[in-house]
Parts: sequence; structure tokens; C-alpha cells
Amino acid sequence: MLHYALVFLVVAIIAAVLGFGGIAGTAAWIAQVLFVVFLVLAIVSFLRRKA
Repeated sequence: MLHYALVFLVVAIIAAVLGFGGIAGTAAWIAQVLFVVFLVLAIVSFLRRKA
């Protein structure tokens, strides 16, 4: 999941450099959502191991 977030972040940066604002914004939004999902799942995983 973190891998996909990083991929979308790179796509967003490249699209922004090339001037594709809409694609860059969408890719950045997807990267943020995937990163938040990754963090939530990581926290849940760590809490379940300790219990």
C-alpha cells in the first residue's frame, strides 16, 4: 500500500512539472488517501500484535 502511495506521489510530481495540473492534483489526492489508509492499517496491525 505504501508502495502505491509513493508511485502516485511520483506521478503527481512528474505531472506537475510537465504542466498537467488536473492529473497532478488527482494523483496527489490518491497518494494522500493511500498513505492515510496505510497508516491506519499499520497502527491497527501494531495494536493487534501487542494484545
